[in-house]
Amino acid sequence: MNDAAPAPTPAPAPRRRARVRAPELIGKGGWLNTGGKELTLADLRGRVVILDFWTFCCINCLHVLDELRELEEKHRDTVVIIGVHSPKFVHEAEHAAVVDAVERYEVHHPVLDDPELATWKQYAVRAWPTLVVIDPEGYVVAQHAGEGHAHAIARLVEELEAEHEAKGTLRRGDGPYVAPEPVATDLRFPGKAVVLPSGNLLVSDSTRHQLVELEADGETVVRRIGSGERGFGPDAFSEPQGLALLPDGRVVVADTVNHALRVLDPRTGAVETVAGTGRQWWQGSPTSGPALEVDLSSPWDVAWWQGRVWIAMAGVHQLWTWDPESGTVGVAAGTTNEGLVDGPAAEAWFAQPSGLAAAGDRLWVADSETSALRWVEPAEDGYVIRSAVGTGLFDFGHRDGDAAQALLQHPLGVTALPDGSVAVCDTYNHALRRYDPATGQVSTLATDLREPSAAVLAGEDIVVVESARHRLTRLRLPEEAVRVDAVAHRTQRAATEVAPGTLRLDVVFQAPAGQKLDTRYGPSTRLLVSSTPPELLAEGEGAGTDLFRDLVLNPAVTEGVLHVSAMAASCDDDPANEYPACHVHQQDWGVPVVVTAAGAARLPLVLAGMDAQ
Repeated sequence: MNDAAPAPTPAPAPRRRARVRAPELIGKGGWLNTGGKELTLADLRGRVVILDFWTFCCINCLHVLDELRELEEKHRDTVVIIGVHSPKFVHEAEHAAVVDAVERYEVHHPVLDDPELATWKQYAVRAWPTLVVIDPEGYVVAQHAGEGHAHAIARLVEELEAEHEAKGTLRRGDGPYVAPEPVATDLRFPGKAVVLPSGNLLVSDSTRHQLVELEADGETVVRRIGSGERGFGPDAFSEPQGLALLPDGRVVVADTVNHALRVLDPRTGAVETVAGTGRQWWQGSPTSGPALEVDLSSPWDVAWWQGRVWIAMAGVHQLWTWDPESGTVGVAAGTTNEGLVDGPAAEAWFAQPSGLAAAGDRLWVADSETSALRWVEPAEDGYVIRSAVGTGLFDFGHRDGDAAQALLQHPLGVTALPDGSVAVCDTYNHALRRYDPATGQVSTLATDLREPSAAVLAGEDIVVVESARHRLTRLRLPEEAVRVDAVAHRTQRAATEVAPGTLRLDVVFQAPAGQKLDTRYGPSTRLLVSSTPPELLAEGEGAGTDLFRDLVLNPAVTEGVLHVSAMAASCDDDPANEYPACHVHQQDWGVPVVVTAAGAARLPLVLAGMDAQ
């Protein structure tokens, strides 16, 4: 028998991970939320840095902002989150618009305004949103594209804290965030509005998490509904948007960041939740059932049409409905794939639908990410989706005339007009546009409206929600259109050069530490590939369960866009745990490609981890 004290158990060695020196942070627009100071990576040495590549039009980016709030607060003395604003639309490259967005979405960390995508290119980012983790010594240690990665990053942060605390390379303390001065206005980035039976206006005051009732003049505040703090109780909202009047005089509210529908009784001020759980819908979750048991995803607008409330479910690129009679919700149109595809409702593709307006046998839809005006109409066996203006994810601008060639830029609102035409809040063009189904023509009704997001009819006037001017603006509907200079744009991202023939597509996914792919009920990964134009791919389109695929490019097509959607589910790797916690990681990429002899034969897209090749 040996009576000597047992040797101490050595601490586990830190997990070896690939490290690449992080490129410097550069952006022509400069820094926000730093009190005027320009930051460098050297200033951040000793901290875990998380770069969040985002753009404010992108609903997935807004989801990630919300996912990161808890981590940001919990690790405030060791972690610095840097938002790198990387625009898709021309309007998003305007510095003033980025300043507005940082306040609108309550971004409480430094933001680098990178209008020319300089840092985006340095980090080889291919999609919004993308998160890059830099260790306290200035090395990139992980990259994550899409949503659902907060748990994995939180685990990695704890590992990096322990590792660099032991090495003496971790520096704790206050971060570089400096809050801007608050501005006093009655409304702050209002979203939508509705006319109440009293003639007063009810407005969703999105950034202040309230509803505000105004007198018919659109200026005099009658009352505020909601505490003004984010929450999900009877006296709280979280970035509410859409409003719709129900036949009984109550108002249904799209409580966007709470992923719920609420109903307000204007007579009593009482608020109740009628749909949603407060949790965000993920792939694999139920798509119909009792309304209070089914998750929703960023409902952005609502409309009463054909005996139900229709929901613009921006977070999953679909339309849903809520039936107050049966107390149920369900998908009505869309596949969750992002794009512009017309046809039967179950097969149609949307891209962040954000505005709805009922008009007889049509439900008009402002489909923001495709810069499109679309509609739903009844068919023999359900509903069918059609497009009036817009061609897809990459073309936008301000052009009037025949609808087939007209252009919008990220519209958020649509309003049915008495003559059968529709007004479109052409948000990023700062304009009110009109589409006339009778003539097929698009015109401009008004300009110089700062990010109009909705409009309602009030007598012979139209009241526009000027979101970035924090006010309602009353206009007389003009008889003649405003003349504007036509402009057309395409999303400005450098195309990836690929070699002709077979292109190997690899979606890189590494399960977070302590987790493994969830294969208990079959494959835990999904890959969907398509292209614009469709002729770009001779082989390889369609769905599958492997995260890799050989794509055969059509030699007759020299450029286009590859659309890739990937999903992976991982669970805690603990055999003793009968009910492990599981997480879904998902992302959609639109990758512009040019076919050239000097191009690459492999296209890696990082969903989570680092590309070893």
